Amino acid sequence: MTSSVEPISLSQRQASNDTGIDREALARLLVEIARNVDPDNHALYEGVPAADHRLEMLRQLLVGGEISELSRVTHLLDEPEQLATAVGNVLPEATARASHAQLGEALAPAVERAAQRSIQKNPNTLTDILYPVFLPAIRKSIGEKIDQTFQSLNESLRHIFTWHGLKWRFEAWRTGTSFSAVVLKHSLVYRVEHVFLISRASGLLIAHVTSQDATSEDPQLISSMLSAIQDFVKDSFKEKENSGLDTIRFGELRLWSEVGQFATLVAVIRGNPPEELHEVIRDVLLRIHQESSRALERFDGDSSQLPGVETQLQTCVELQHRDSKEGFPWLVLTAVLLVLIVAGGWSFLSWQSAHRWQTYLSRLAAQPGIVISDQEIRGGDFYVAGLRDPLAADPRSLLPGTEVDPARVHSNWQFYQSLEPQFVLKRLSASLAPPDSVRLSVVDGRIVAEGDATTTWIDRARAAAQQLSAGGPVFDISGVRDVSAEERWQAYVSQLETQPGIIVADHNVRDGQFYITGLRDPLAADPRSLLAGTQVDPARVHASWQFYQSLEPQFVLKRLTASLAPPDSVRLSVVNDRIVAAGVATTAWINRARAAAQQLSAGGPVFDISGVRDVSPEERWQAYVSRLEAQPGIVVAQQNVRDGQFYIAGLRDPLAVDPQSLLSGTQVDPARVHASWQFYQSLEPQFVLKRLTASLYPMDKVRLSIVKGRIVAEGEAPDTWIDRARVAARQLSEGGPEFDISKVRDVSPDARAAEHWQYYVSRLEAEPGIIVAQQSARGGDFYISGLRDPLAVDPKALLSGTQVDPARVHSQWQFYQSLDPKFVVKRLTASLSPPKSVRLSIVQGRIVVVGEAPAGWISRARAAADQLSADGVVLDLSQLSELNLAELNQLREAIQTTDIFFSSGRVVPGPEQTPVLDRLADQLKEFAENAHKAGVTARFMLTGHSDTTGRETANASISAARAETVRALLNKRGVTPELLQVRGAGTFEPAVPENENSRTGNSTNRRVSVTVNLE
Repeated sequence: MTSSVEPISLSQRQASNDTGIDREALARLLVEIARNVDPDNHALYEGVPAADHRLEMLRQLLVGGEISELSRVTHLLDEPEQLATAVGNVLPEATARASHAQLGEALAPAVERAAQRSIQKNPNTLTDILYPVFLPAIRKSIGEKIDQTFQSLNESLRHIFTWHGLKWRFEAWRTGTSFSAVVLKHSLVYRVEHVFLISRASGLLIAHVTSQDATSEDPQLISSMLSAIQDFVKDSFKEKENSGLDTIRFGELRLWSEVGQFATLVAVIRGNPPEELHEVIRDVLLRIHQESSRALERFDGDSSQLPGVETQLQTCVELQHRDSKEGFPWLVLTAVLLVLIVAGGWSFLSWQSAHRWQTYLSRLAAQPGIVISDQEIRGGDFYVAGLRDPLAADPRSLLPGTEVDPARVHSNWQFYQSLEPQFVLKRLSASLAPPDSVRLSVVDGRIVAEGDATTTWIDRARAAAQQLSAGGPVFDISGVRDVSAEERWQAYVSQLETQPGIIVADHNVRDGQFYITGLRDPLAADPRSLLAGTQVDPARVHASWQFYQSLEPQFVLKRLTASLAPPDSVRLSVVNDRIVAAGVATTAWINRARAAAQQLSAGGPVFDISGVRDVSPEERWQAYVSRLEAQPGIVVAQQNVRDGQFYIAGLRDPLAVDPQSLLSGTQVDPARVHASWQFYQSLEPQFVLKRLTASLYPMDKVRLSIVKGRIVAEGEAPDTWIDRARVAARQLSEGGPEFDISKVRDVSPDARAAEHWQYYVSRLEAEPGIIVAQQSARGGDFYISGLRDPLAVDPKALLSGTQVDPARVHSQWQFYQSLDPKFVVKRLTASLSPPKSVRLSIVQGRIVVVGEAPAGWISRARAAADQLSADGVVLDLSQLSELNLAELNQLREAIQTTDIFFSSGRVVPGPEQTPVLDRLADQLKEFAENAHKAGVTARFMLTGHSDTTGRETANASISAARAETVRALLNKRGVTPELLQVRGAGTFEPAVPENENSRTGNSTNRRVSVTVNLE
């Protein structure tokens, strides 16, 4: 700043004598004052002598501070940036103290212009500002409308088929209103019992109105509790200030809350109110705000300033609707009873039939080796399919006693090998052929082998045990004793000693070699042959046998048979150590037999020929003729005996047996037989079969056989051979056997390819989870389409072994979810993740859940069962019980009684809590491990608490932070963090009550508690 003041100069005149004032001194004083007042114009006073220094000291004492402040203000006004900063510091306070009217008039034009330009520049700004205000209101309005729609729909559906529903539908038609409106009019019974008007700012009760006969506690207390609940929800879930609880339901009571600008209206309603009642309550709250807005804003507990509020609230209390009493519908009851009787009779008959069928199925299911995969009742008939072991009982034999008509039962059984111990035992006995010293038996579901056996047999048994299918019974061969070389030699010697016709004189073992001597009948068993199966090395056996004739009956019988050559009509046998001959023979043979009986050595067995009858030549001839007549291809036309000669004539097929060969053993002298045979072609099936085989030359894959007097051809052959076979079948003589070639398949290239394709299609149709919708063959390629469950077998994999070229197959499959029980079981296993103590299985087409599980898992399983029942799949949970966790209760109680304590205002526990944390971590890990072994999952809820010191929101934050800190400390000690959950309870769950006037709070409430949950 510059000054226009001219420099001051002092005149040199002498002071006037008339006043007595020293004018020069006065001038200097004025100049000094001006210099101090305006230091910036110091240059104006150059050349003017300074005043007395005492005046300078006086100046500093009197106006030194003001001069410095004035200089600072002057400098501040000269700097725009500093001036703006200073004005900004005092502007909010000045605005707050200014008059509202004057401030509004002064700022309105500027604010309007700024808002207008901002909206024109970016309209989204206004949208973002209004969005938080309008969106909750729109959402609430839409939600109430949806609730009203569902309420109307639910009540309409509940009464649509009732007697009241029919009357109300007539009323709707008569009055011209909608059926849902009439239903709501009669079915929604309610009464508004209490109405509270509560200040939003202070939570104080403004007004309370109650209906007649309605009882309640202190209204002010109820108002405070409702305000506390609202604040708790807002603080806990970080809700916006203008939002709050809308509906609270407790039994028959409902609390509807409507939030206004300055007050909240809460209505207590008994019964089932309509959704339109929200609008009525909202209108009452709006009228109260319109009439008493300023009084509501300044409400401090004095209700005298709001005289008309209770009158407005009284209109809400008067809202109610009572149901009208109706007469009892006897006619409808009679009709319903008649329908129930008819339906009950039909249901009883159906139940009885189904019960008998289920009884039969239960008997089948109880049979080992029979597995039922599907069963149903359709059209009055019973259908059952499944698997059956060939060794199991015949399902048909189980029908007697069940009162099920066998003609109505249609079964389809596929053979399989059951893993039931009794069946596996039979198969092992057949395949292993255990020696007599080994016994196989079933003990506690295991197949146990006991006894002595050779190493080779034991090795075969071990291989069989390893080859048993997984899930089959255990084959325990630990009880079979392997005999040593000496023991095997002793077993061989013992076997020799028991053989008839062999006498062991001496035997020993030297240097690993076996020596044996004795007597042996030439007809006895060869000692070398008895070595087989004993595992004794034949090269190490040195035997010396002397031949002798044993008098054992079986050897004497063999020698008599060899020497006497008995005819076919005589049978020699050993009976009670006697050799007995029975039958018919010639006189010559009988004489030879008597001579042999007399020649038997003394001490030998008796040879009894008293049972042999002597026959005449004519009887032997007739026996020969009977043998001829019984032969196929031979027809005896005439036979007689003249002068000791035998004559016979007839027909004979060249393929029949030679009559001369039949004379052997008849004791008829061939020289005395004169035969005359004419050849012919017999129509006996066996001869026709031989001629067809010789003429047709059947392929290696074609087999000709005789079945019930018919000649049947089976197998594969080209079309040329089939044509020749058809010609041969037509050429067979009338009356001959039928030649059936219907089972011979044409294996020409096209026919073979079509046959292979049909085989592949049949394999697909038999697979569960695959539905063939369409299939065809065109231009040498094959086309197929249908539905396939993703869990079903891959159709491409089924091509293997069908000889169908995969490159010629064009398939199109749509995925779907099959309701086949085994696929449903796989999906349930994946979605429910059953614990180890739970087993899912398929029994008679139903999915049965057996075992123990936690209550949470059982609830999820019941929900899945409800969903599956709509699709017709039965999920049986009747054998599922809640898991008994008695063993874990003691450890659970120890965990839940452990608390971690904190100092006031601290979120980290002190060092004295370290041993408690270590012990708690060990207990949590032990409990989680034991729960996992029991098939359940343990979850631990860490709940933080605080005392009542400080604000509630701060206490809630501190309690949550304490829980998070304990989780981090437990995680550091090895507890899996996924098992730990945290929550902050603030002051709402104190361990001990606290005094409201307490400043320090109770240290017992500054803690973190643990709650154990099982899933």
